[in-house]
Amino acid sequence: MSVAALRGRVIRAVGAGLWLAAASLAVTPAAADEAFITDQSASAVSVLDLATKKLVATIPVPGKPAGIAMAPDGRRAYVTSPEGQDVSVIDTAARRVLRTIKVGQDPLGIAIDPTGKFIYVADFDIPHLYKVDVHEGRVVGDAQIGASPRGVALTPDGKLIVAADRNDDQISILDAASFKRIAIVKVGSHPFGVTIDAQGKRAYTADVKSNTVSVVDLATHKLVGTVKTGLRPYVVALGKTSGYVTDEYAGTVTVFDLASLKTVKKINVGDYPEGIEFSPDGKMLYVVNWFSNDVWAIDPTTLKVTAKMQVGDGPRAFGTFIRKVP
Repeated sequence: MSVAALRGRVIRAVGAGLWLAAASLAVTPAAADEAFITDQSASAVSVLDLATKKLVATIPVPGKPAGIAMAPDGRRAYVTSPEGQDVSVIDTAARRVLRTIKVGQDPLGIAIDPTGKFIYVADFDIPHLYKVDVHEGRVVGDAQIGASPRGVALTPDGKLIVAADRNDDQISILDAASFKRIAIVKVGSHPFGVTIDAQGKRAYTADVKSNTVSVVDLATHKLVGTVKTGLRPYVVALGKTSGYVTDEYAGTVTVFDLASLKTVKKINVGDYPEGIEFSPDGKMLYVVNWFSNDVWAIDPTTLKVTAKMQVGDGPRAFGTFIRKVP
């Protein structure tokens, strides 16, 4: 075989190898985040692909779904339906409801523990917080807390549960192991959403009637500060140095500094914003607008809106609604 022919064979073989390598990379798409949005008026959950910014599925969920808790591994989403008096267990990959669990009279706020074994559901019609074993599919604990509880959150280590007792203007702090209330802390008027920081040290409530965010030290059980917000704040999201709260009646997100608790900026969003959550990598913030039927993406570095995505009728997404696809 001549040198030229041998060189040609080598070039063709190398070229084929490069093509095969490129092809194998092309058929392995990068994992993307997804948002599971409870559409209360539509009695459904919309699934958004946050990379393509497209609606990729609609899952029927009866009973006017509102609250949601995403499992730590993203394989299940737990959705409260106040009118159905139950929690729907959704297989996030298959996009379908696996079963429903009867919980209370008007289940709304919901949170899941770090192990993924238990969910905690607040009944906004009566002063009760329920502990549900998701593997057994039944209520295994019932704690009496303050009047008309709304939001629920757990510390990252799963040791404490915090519930916002709306009509008593307070939060209840419970020991997760004993499922007993260990403290009550007065906050602003009509707390709705409650969020705990990544260190498990502070809880932040969105106080609907007093237009404030209350900051509570979970070790001392003391109110340590307040933030002035826009009209009718509902839910708080926490970044590394800033907090973000949806102002439902104002149609804004109030940004505040976590150290000074001073307002940094107000960002105009859609109509009646409620649910708000960061992407798992913290690089994007998503706001769910109840009356304009859409989800807006905000860059937390520039504080600019980067995308708007349509979903179903009456989206609320009250809780943790973002899933990182394995």
